[in-house]
Amino acid sequence: MHPNDPQPTIEPAARDDLDALAELWVRLARDQRQYDAAVCADANRETMRETLAAYQVNDGLLVARVGETIAGFASITVEHGSLELDTDRGLLSNIYVKPDYRDRGIGSALLEAAEESLARRGVDVMLLEVMAGNESARRFYRREGYDEFRVTMGRSLADPDENDTHSKEDG
Repeated sequence: MHPNDPQPTIEPAARDDLDALAELWVRLARDQRQYDAAVCADANRETMRETLAAYQVNDGLLVARVGETIAGFASITVEHGSLELDTDRGLLSNIYVKPDYRDRGIGSALLEAAEESLARRGVDVMLLEVMAGNESARRFYRREGYDEFRVTMGRSLADPDENDTHSKEDG
């Protein structure tokens, strides 16, 4: 962070922030398309606004403000599955910082605030997902102390030959 940059304020999102945060989520979803994410950005704007509203009501929606501007956001939840686990897990479902505000420590501040919020709720471990091809995000999380925990693999069923070259090279 440059010394002249105003420090971000990380705080729970207000209900009035939801439209702006839905727009940021659309930008995030658009960005993820380059890494083969299947989520349609604009088509899901209203659904995500409702989802973000649910996070907000449950104290799981954080915003980063620089002055009056929302520079980024993060959404978190405590995992409530049907299986008994030997650890309490939290999930970081979204984190996004506007491009003009990157490289100022805002992502790190949002991540730290998310961890602190979940820790106050008794969570032991925070999990997150990142697209395999998003090397800059993967570097960021590694730098922040995150290790790979689970790997998701996929294969095209519509065009199985798309993946066959990999299996022939490996075999």
